[in-house]
Amino acid sequence: MVSEEKERPGLGRGTLLLMSVATGLSVAGNYFAQPLLDVIGRDLHMSAATTALVVTVAQVGYGLGLLLLVPLGDLLNRRRLAVGLSAATALCLTVTASAPNGTALLIGTALTGLFSVAAQVVVPYAASLAPPAERGRTVGTVMTGLLLGILLARTAAGLLADLGGWRTVYWVNAGLMLVMAVLLRLRLPVLHTHSGLRYPALIRSTLALFAQEPVLRWRAALGALSFATFSVLWTAVAFLMSGPSYGWSESAIGLLGLVGAAGSLSASVAGRLADRGLVHRVTGAGGFLLLGSWALLAAGGAGGAWSLAALLAGVIVLDAAVQAVHISNQNLVYAVRPEARNRLNSAYMTSYFVGGAVGSALTSAVWGAAGWGGVCAVGAALSAAVAVVWTAELLRDRGKRAGAQSPAPEAASSADRIASR
Repeated sequence: MVSEEKERPGLGRGTLLLMSVATGLSVAGNYFAQPLLDVIGRDLHMSAATTALVVTVAQVGYGLGLLLLVPLGDLLNRRRLAVGLSAATALCLTVTASAPNGTALLIGTALTGLFSVAAQVVVPYAASLAPPAERGRTVGTVMTGLLLGILLARTAAGLLADLGGWRTVYWVNAGLMLVMAVLLRLRLPVLHTHSGLRYPALIRSTLALFAQEPVLRWRAALGALSFATFSVLWTAVAFLMSGPSYGWSESAIGLLGLVGAAGSLSASVAGRLADRGLVHRVTGAGGFLLLGSWALLAAGGAGGAWSLAALLAGVIVLDAAVQAVHISNQNLVYAVRPEARNRLNSAYMTSYFVGGAVGSALTSAVWGAAGWGGVCAVGAALSAAVAVVWTAELLRDRGKRAGAQSPAPEAASSADRIASR
């Protein structure tokens, strides 16, 4: 097996910026429809129930891509895989943009979601190219691009739809993804670490990582819970802002993505702190900030200038906290087994987006029964769970270190070997 640590070609600033932009554009296609569902449904004569499936099939496609395509990064030439997935995303976006009916729209959306996991190939690619001492900063920079793509997709969709109709945003994104495919082909260095496994065994080994790697289990739980809180906020906030408390239009609601983008800029800061050996503290701080953000968000439900200020502050704090947890998670997960980074990323990100789907489902159920107050209670409960899991992991790690420092006589030689590494 070839070690990717030995063959790392290096990562320049321009290439890092390109990878960051590529991840954002890749994932954005899964979020364009959210503020446009009403106009899409009217244009294609789709029922409300069928139109709602647009969001669902995007999530399902992305989940399948995480499980089935991302592990290929440990089997194939990574540059070729990233370029191929980006080009396929561009093609599928044109299917959505030119859809004559609801069926074609759903097919295009599902396939776009499937291939848009190019973003999740690029993130571990960047981690592998970066020197170990800069890995946290590198992952944070690329993840900033990804989160900006998620948050700004809604804003871009509303603005472009006003200019040229709902199809415009898909045509524009298709063209940009094609440009990205060309630039990635020209700029990315070749990186190929063969796992020595055939594809079926590769997928089985991805699932087996949960049983083999405790760090992955803990961090997958933290990631799922934190992204669930993110989904709770962004699923419910449109209902709040369009309701009687604020009465905002769809285009104005889309501008909230700009506020969330401010919080996403903390990703690079979290990465730098992780590089300094503060990764566990970054996670803990993120967990407690998540909990605090829901106090601000709850105060934002009444309407009025002060409530709006509290709401906007809560959005910024929550997005920053989610990024802190996520970047610290990835920093630890990627360090577990460098030769299996794509499979580790597949396992971790699948858990991450399952958490997001659960958060959205909980919000849909709670909003009708308890409104914004109930949603904030759910978000606070999930945030408290993040803090509890982080505390449990910290106590477990301290217990292991204490056991290693005071080994039983018959285990002394084994413990000494571990401590000497």
